[in-house]
Amino acid sequence: MAGERFERHKQPWTQDEIQKLHTLAKKGMALKAIAKALTRSEESVKARAKQDGLSIAKLR
Repeated sequence: MAGERFERHKQPWTQDEIQKLHTLAKKGMALKAIAKALTRSEESVKARAKQDGLSIAKLR
C-alpha cells in the first residue's frame, strides 16, 4: 500500500524519457547513471524499467 502512495506523487514519464531509458539501458549503463541522466530517482527508473521489461546492467 505504501508503495502505491509513493508512486502517485511522481511525475508521469514522457515518451521522450521512456525512449531515453530504453536507449541507455540497452547500452548497459548503470542505474545510478541512468537516474542522473533522466533526473529521476533510482527507484523510479528501476520501477519503469521493470514495467517495460528492461534489464539494467548495474543496479547500484
